[in-house]
Amino acid sequence: MFRGVSRAARKPGLQPGTIRMDYYDKVEEAAALIRRETPPPDVAVVLGSGLGAFATTLQDATAWSYADLPHWPASHVIGHEGRLVVGTLAGRRVSALSGRAHFYEGHDLRTVTFATRVMGRLGAKALILTNAAGGINVKLTPGTLMVMDDHINLLGSNPLVGPNEDRFGLRFPDMSTVYSPRLRALADDVAAAQGLPIGHGVYVAVHGPSYETPAEIRFLRTIGADAVGMSTVPEAIAARHMGIEVLGISCITNAAAGVLPKPLNHDEVMEVARQVRGRFAALLEGIIGRL
Repeated sequence: MFRGVSRAARKPGLQPGTIRMDYYDKVEEAAALIRRETPPPDVAVVLGSGLGAFATTLQDATAWSYADLPHWPASHVIGHEGRLVVGTLAGRRVSALSGRAHFYEGHDLRTVTFATRVMGRLGAKALILTNAAGGINVKLTPGTLMVMDDHINLLGSNPLVGPNEDRFGLRFPDMSTVYSPRLRALADDVAAAQGLPIGHGVYVAVHGPSYETPAEIRFLRTIGADAVGMSTVPEAIAARHMGIEVLGISCITNAAAGVLPKPLNHDEVMEVARQVRGRFAALLEGIIGRL
C-alpha cells in the first residue's frame, strides 16, 4: 500500500528573500525530504515509456508525485506517470521512478539528471535504467528486452558540462565500462533461469523528439548502434560520475525507421511496452533479488 505525501506539506522551495540555491543544494533538499519519509534505497530503477507499472509491485511503499518534490523536473510525455515510489522488493529497498524528464522537452541535461543525483545522494549503490527503444539491428524485434552493453551519445551535449561539483565526483570520470559487466552477467543469469530470451547491444541516444529518418538509421547502424532512443545516456553518465553501478535495459518497442515499410508512432511504443511489462517486471525483480 502506498503512503502518499501532500504537495502543500512537502514542497518547501525557496522563501522570499532567500539566497538562491546552487544545484548541489537543490539535490540535497530533495534528498533530505525523501530521507525524512522513508529509509533510503539500495537500488534505484528508472522506468521508461509504458513501463511504469513496475512501481506498483513495491511493498510498504511511500509515493510522491514529482510535483511534490522540491526542484524535481516534471515529464509531460505520455507513458511517464511522474511519480517516485520507494518501497521493498525481494528483500531490497528500491526506489522506482515512474517517468523521467527528457532533453527534448526543453530541459538542460543537469535538470534531466537531477533525479539520478538525488538517488546517488540517498545512497543507492546501483541504478537500473530502462527505456523504450527502436530496433536498428534486425535481430532485435519488437518485444525484445536488450541489455545495454555500451552507448553512443549523439545528444550534442553532456550532463557534466560546466563547473565540476567535486562532491558528486571527479572532473574526468572514466567511461570504459559505463554499464557494469557484473550486472550485465547477472541479468543474463536471471533471464536464463526464467527462460526469458534477451538480447545485447549498443544503445545510441539522439535528441528527438522527431523519430529518425531512414538515412539516419542507416548512419547509426554503420557506426555500431543496435537500438536508438532519446534518453538514458545522460543518467548513465551522471551515475558513473557518482560511482554508482549501472545496468541499462531497453525494451525494443518498434523497428527503427526504414527497417520495415511502415510509419512510426508513439501508440505502437506504448502497446508493445504494455505487452512485455509482465516479463519485464519479473526480470527486474529477479535481478534486484540477487544484487
